[in-house]
This record gives sequence, structure tokens and C-alpha cells, in this order.
Amino acid sequence: MVKEKTAMSFKAPGKINLTLDVVRRRDDGYHEVKMIMQTVDLHDVITLTALEPGIERIVVETDNDTLPTDENNLVYKAAKLLMDEFHINQGIRITLEKNIPIAAGMAGGSSDAATVLCGINEMFGLGLSKEELMERGVTIGADVPYCVMGKTALAEGIGEKLTSLKDAPRCFVLLAKPDIDVSTKFVYENLHANELKYHPDVDKMIERIEADDLDGVCQVMGNVLETVTIPAYPVIEEIKNIMKENGAVNAMMSGSGPTVFGIYDSREKAEAAYRVLEDRNKRTKDLAKLVVTTLV
Repeated sequence: MVKEKTAMSFKAPGKINLTLDVVRRRDDGYHEVKMIMQTVDLHDVITLTALEPGIERIVVETDNDTLPTDENNLVYKAAKLLMDEFHINQGIRITLEKNIPIAAGMAGGSSDAATVLCGINEMFGLGLSKEELMERGVTIGADVPYCVMGKTALAEGIGEKLTSLKDAPRCFVLLAKPDIDVSTKFVYENLHANELKYHPDVDKMIERIEADDLDGVCQVMGNVLETVTIPAYPVIEEIKNIMKENGAVNAMMSGSGPTVFGIYDSREKAEAAYRVLEDRNKRTKDLAKLVVTTLV
């Protein structure tokens, strides 16, 4: 029997995009983006347990049976990356409690990987800085460096060029994920990036954040990926409209979708809209996740 030595638990927060612009499609097929990323308090929980060296060096356990527990899971890749580099022979068990919806446009998998990088760095005293962890994280996925950084940030390039920003204005966020999974690959393949007629004003969003102007932030929210995802999945627009009709300062799709978030200036308004969507869901049964949260 393997003897457990040390256990540490960490939060892996989800994210929303306050703006998401695709500047162009590059010659190499990647898309150049300019977007404002923001972490929210809806989070997965990662527990790392150090084990005596054994046959299995990395063990992944999760409460979601749709997720792989081998090298196809980003948390496994994150652990292996650091354990190989630093010749860690100690075994590690990664226990993943999923609260962020899967395939939701909230970077749940990337956040889990980032949290494992940070956790192993702390558990084994590797001494890597946040910047050094971000450099390694980009080899796992474009969103991983941001998830190491967290909070409010400007992301450029393919998402790996990051600039930390002032905290976004305090607000309450209602998240609603329709019971559908959206392929990011499908969205980007069907986005005619070089022909877009509308681009959100990311620079103005930064100004509004710096001014701590919640109404101003909501006025300039925009996500060009909605031009692909909403025609394919009209329920996203329906949920946005319900949120705006029930007190949201604004509502938008996060990432490539399908999660919709509404921004509210009070918890009471957010919870009232929650109840409206909850009642609707009793009839339609088309929501996989509905939660009121905050920015972090």
C-alpha cells in the first residue's frame, strides 16, 4: 500500500472575457487575438498528494467520469512537464473536483493545468517564479499562462502575451452554460477573421477598467466569436436577452461559448435573474450550469 506523505489543495478559478477580438488569421493558421481576460470565483478544486515512489508516478482522479485520467488530461501534462524537468521521482496523486463546466469557454482545463504547475512548484520547492511558470505553461496551452497570472489582464498574440491590468470594477456575475458543448476548433475554422466588420474597442475597455467605471465597462463589452457560435446555437442569444431583460447591465458569451455571463451591480439583481432562468430551465431543461459568482 502506498503511503501518503503530503496533501495540499488549491482553487483553480474559471475565466470570462470582458472583450474578445480576433485581429487576424496568421499565415501559420493561428489567430491573433486581443482580449481582456477576467477570473471569476467559480472554481475547480485541485488536491495534490505526494506518494511514495511506485509503479504509477502520476495518478489522476476526478469526480467527472467524462474526463480522461491519463496523459490526455492537461493536469497530467502539467505534472509530467515539471516532474520530468526537475527529475522528481516522488509519486503524485492529482484529485480534481470539477465545478467549472467542461467545453464552456471558461478555460477550466487550462486553469486546472496552471494550478497543478503552481501547486507542484510549491509542494516540491522548485523556486520557479510566476513568469517562469507562465513560460512553461504556454507549451501546454495558450490560455495556461493567463491562468497562472489570473485576475484582470490583456492577452495578445495567440493569448500568450499578457499584461496585468488594474482589477475590474466590483460586480456580480450570473453564469449560465447551455447543455451543449461547443468546439473551439469549429468556431475558429468558421470565423472569417480577416473579413470582420466589427471589432470591440479593447483600448477603451482598458480605460473604463482604469476608471473603475462598471457601466462604461459593460458598454464596450464585445466578442467577435459570437458571430459564429450564436447562429449555430441560438439559445445563447436567448439567454443573453433574458439576463438583460432582468437587470443585467450587459450580457455576453464567454470565449468560444457556450457559457453566457451577465454583469450585475447588485447581488439581489443577479439572484433575481438566476430565479428567472431557473424557472425557465424547469420547462426547457437546456441549462447544464447556473450560478451567481463574483470577480476575483
